[in-house]
Amino acid sequence: MDTSTGAVAAFLQTVHPYDSLPQDELARVAGSFRRSTVAAGTAIYLQGEPLPGLYLVEDGAVEVLDSTGSLVSLLGPRNSFGERGLMRDGLAVTTARAQADSTILMLPAPEFRRLMASHAAFERFFNRGRGHERGADLATRKVADLMAQRPVTCTPDTTLRAAAQAMRDAGVSSIGVLGPDGGLAGILTVRDLANRVVAAGLDTDEPVTRAMTPDPVSLPPDALGSDVLHLMLERGIGHLPVVEGRRLVGMITKTDLTRFQAISSAQLVRDIAGAATVAEMAAITARIPKLLAQLVGGGSAHEVTTRLITDIADTVTRRLLAMAEAELGPAPVPFLWLACGSQGRQEQTGVSDQDNCLFVDDSATDDDMAYFARLAAIVSDGLNAAGYVYCPGDMMATNPRWRARVSTWRGYFDGWIARPDPMAQMLASVMFDLRPIGGAAHLFADLQAETLERASRNSIFVAHMISNSLKHSPPLGLFGGFATIRSGERRNHIDLKLNGVVPVVDLGRIYALQGRLLPVNTRARLLAAEEAGVISVSGARDLIEAYDLIAETRLKNQAALVRTGRKPDNFLAPSDLGDFERSHLRDAFVVVRTMQSALGHGKGALT
Repeated sequence: MDTSTGAVAAFLQTVHPYDSLPQDELARVAGSFRRSTVAAGTAIYLQGEPLPGLYLVEDGAVEVLDSTGSLVSLLGPRNSFGERGLMRDGLAVTTARAQADSTILMLPAPEFRRLMASHAAFERFFNRGRGHERGADLATRKVADLMAQRPVTCTPDTTLRAAAQAMRDAGVSSIGVLGPDGGLAGILTVRDLANRVVAAGLDTDEPVTRAMTPDPVSLPPDALGSDVLHLMLERGIGHLPVVEGRRLVGMITKTDLTRFQAISSAQLVRDIAGAATVAEMAAITARIPKLLAQLVGGGSAHEVTTRLITDIADTVTRRLLAMAEAELGPAPVPFLWLACGSQGRQEQTGVSDQDNCLFVDDSATDDDMAYFARLAAIVSDGLNAAGYVYCPGDMMATNPRWRARVSTWRGYFDGWIARPDPMAQMLASVMFDLRPIGGAAHLFADLQAETLERASRNSIFVAHMISNSLKHSPPLGLFGGFATIRSGERRNHIDLKLNGVVPVVDLGRIYALQGRLLPVNTRARLLAAEEAGVISVSGARDLIEAYDLIAETRLKNQAALVRTGRKPDNFLAPSDLGDFERSHLRDAFVVVRTMQSALGHGKGALT
């Protein structure tokens, strides 16, 4: 490795995703880069020009401009640009110009495409944010994202009757036949049973080998949906085994393709809005785990996935409110149903209970409040039936404490701020995440801004809130490794909600309080805190990237559980991750702990 290549390699080791490359690969890539010095004001490329490759700022500053000449972004060292054009038609979609004297590295397009095809870290990094656009296209989805569940299998000596019973019990239309070496030897479908067994009068005590299709055509997990469509149409088949090596890992059916095209957040919202009964809604919300797996598999950003899933919960809630009023009659006075917790922050995943409350106009009589008690029961029971289980802490509108007149709510917030004991801190934390769902939104609008202002001016309250927020810490051990659960069913796992996402949620809430910021969503709070100067630009960027990684890891883990037929949860065994993923997840937790420490020492947290 010559001196110049060695310098580029050393620089690349500080840039993601190049830092994930093995040393020999890194040396090759470093040797492929072309280095140039660009004077301030000089165009690096113009919109519409062919792009020779991917650009990387080694030193200096580069401004990226749109077709009107407006600034799109200002890039500094370690920032890449030009990838959007390379991943489309090879033409620049923006103009890039050196804002200051700069040193620019350029990776030729063929080498960039090779890295995208051969290293998952590159594909994830440079396709980031484009997943939702790709997600709707069945033809471009990976086969692994289309599989519904683990395949049902049997051995060659299994009887046809036993195979049929296994298919019936599992609710599937095919069974894979595995040979002595564990490899796929054949496939038996319901159609085979009808045509080759029942119609031909074959004894069902015969082995499956008498009716199966031997050595069936198959696809690998990284094949595309278009491959599935083409093979099914070409061969006239309805089942395609997914094989890795010779090992059967899944089965794709025409039903899976139909289900994939039918499951979208918009479709679920539309179906729920037209549901006539709670049972119909429950059947629709039962499709949410599949939607989660589909969105994650398509590369959708975590904030997109959780927002779409939360939209469904909002629609269920509003439909239940309408059903309650249809049963009870119109509300006697204005009211507002609000969500708190993950629904309030628009951060719901595949695991959600219900957290809600009810604001009622001050003109309500006691008889009116009895009406709202019945309304709350109808909505809460309906949410529970639809999969949003009752809150274990009874933070629901069915609790008279959380179903009150607006003046009572003002009293709650005033009391929590004036007397910040531990219980008040816990309640205030929940209530700072309130978001209107249905009803008269004006009942809450002024209260939110007033409460933020009063709370931010009370230094003792803020200090107690900080202290309360630091109770949830990232799962890091004494020497920087993962601190996993030590016993029980979740032994050697970490809780990606309580010790992963929640510490960042708590930080975002504190920053919103300090800056009197109105956003409720955690990522939006972090961005607003950066813009308002509540936290430094570098601190905000590090924390947002750490949060993105933790939240996406959580969703990927839930999606993986769904694909194997299990219920999604928040527990992950670090040993299930590769070295690269483990290392970066640990780094993300370190960032969160560092920001917690800065908040605790710099803002007067109580101990």
